[in-house]
Amino acid sequence: MIEAKNLVKRYGTNEALHGISFKLEDKRIYGFLGPNGAGKSTTMNIITGCLAPTDGEVTVNGHDIFYEASAAKKCIGYLPEQPPLYNDMTPAEYLLYVGRAKGMKKEALENGVNDVIERTNLTPVADRLIKNLSKGYRQRVGIAQAILGDPDIIILDEPTVGLDPKQIIEIRELIRQLGEDHTVILSSHILTEISEVCDYVVIISDGYVVASDTIENLTTMFNGRAFVDMTVRADKQKLSQTLDTFDGILSYEIVSDEGRDIHARLEVTPERDVREDIFYKFAEQRLPIIAMSYEETTLEKVFLSLTAESTDTAAADGSEESEDSAESDAVEESEKSDSDGYSPIFGADNVSEDEGGNE
Repeated sequence: MIEAKNLVKRYGTNEALHGISFKLEDKRIYGFLGPNGAGKSTTMNIITGCLAPTDGEVTVNGHDIFYEASAAKKCIGYLPEQPPLYNDMTPAEYLLYVGRAKGMKKEALENGVNDVIERTNLTPVADRLIKNLSKGYRQRVGIAQAILGDPDIIILDEPTVGLDPKQIIEIRELIRQLGEDHTVILSSHILTEISEVCDYVVIISDGYVVASDTIENLTTMFNGRAFVDMTVRADKQKLSQTLDTFDGILSYEIVSDEGRDIHARLEVTPERDVREDIFYKFAEQRLPIIAMSYEETTLEKVFLSLTAESTDTAAADGSEESEDSAESDAVEESEKSDSDGYSPIFGADNVSEDEGGNE
């Protein structure tokens, strides 16, 4: 379990996080969403121990991420947006190196490396140099190092970047499998990806957590605003008389009247799709429907609605975080936060590249 309490992060005079708090329970798949500059990357770096907050605390399975860094980071497998790969190693050599850095012993190490190579479909390229691999395969190597050692919590930042459609499907299935026995945190700008694999969503906007709930509950919040857009060949009076007879239509608005065609927007009962009833009623009244579409509540609409107000406010007062400057500062801050030499990626005391290359 990860619990964040009152996290604040300042870069100079700019406050990127405004005292955010959240709790991530075991064996669930969480999606982290936020527009660019919202503070999402800053939050991800803090909960993995790569960046120290200005104020607040993070505990991982009861261990403070900074005061008990070694114990906390042993629970985490982390894939950053740019995978930490060594180009002159093969995937097999690199994973052996990472496993040793994580403190894995011989038999467990060999079995673990073989397992993650198989699970991420790296077998065909396991003995090729990483620098000669495609971007998709390099991303798989990054995922493999994150899940090596079977950590309780797996954090994946944009895990499907650079993958082809078939590979994306395979990685999504792997994430679902991991969610059965692990806590998985998935950061992505692809809303369909979050909606397909995640159980819960945390939405960050302008440095605040604006939502933290299941996708079902979030969409239910907005279900009272389902709409049908339709274009009908009729006069306004006849159209209004027909629409007034429907129980499933909560309200309607005549958007435009162009010649013989009228465009109307209907607010409808979200519990059922009323388009079939509308079709038969208008056919009975001999009112031709030229076009009709149903606007469903989606995670994208929820996301845009929840982030619109805070994003507009940030733009007005100039307080929006710059991701580039944040990441630059994060590099400097991370050097300070790892005072015990414990790697935020590997989860063990740092070993040299030369030592790993001798595997």
